Amino acid sequence: MSQDDTALPPDEYLSNEEVQQLRAILQDRANALISNSQMTVSTLTDQDNDGMEPDALDLAASESSRDFSLRLAGRERHMLKKIRYALQRMEEGEYGACESCGEPITYRRLLVRPVATQCIDCKTQAEQLERRSRAI
Repeated sequence: MSQDDTALPPDEYLSNEEVQQLRAILQDRANALISNSQMTVSTLTDQDNDGMEPDALDLAASESSRDFSLRLAGRERHMLKKIRYALQRMEEGEYGACESCGEPITYRRLLVRPVATQCIDCKTQAEQLERRSRAI
């Protein structure tokens, strides 16, 4: 067993190899989000109008682009929190267990959505309840 294989406590539902693979995916996504946010901040702070006075249309387009970038950055920040939470659950040996019912979250589901905290049945039920509450 290598050092990396023992870095995390054994998981009740996933093999250590699967947890390590999912951990690598989460870390890659976190690194990509951090890199992207650094580029966004750099772009937003480096915007230069070439010394020319912008007209109203240029200002509106620039403001719209800035708002979009900030909304996207907010979503990325939220996803980074989910990734960190998933990595924390791995460290605690809780990753892969549904927070609602305690049953295992399937490996296939975690490959698609490694930040998932609910099994597909509980997530489907939660979404249905949410839809019903919005309809009222």
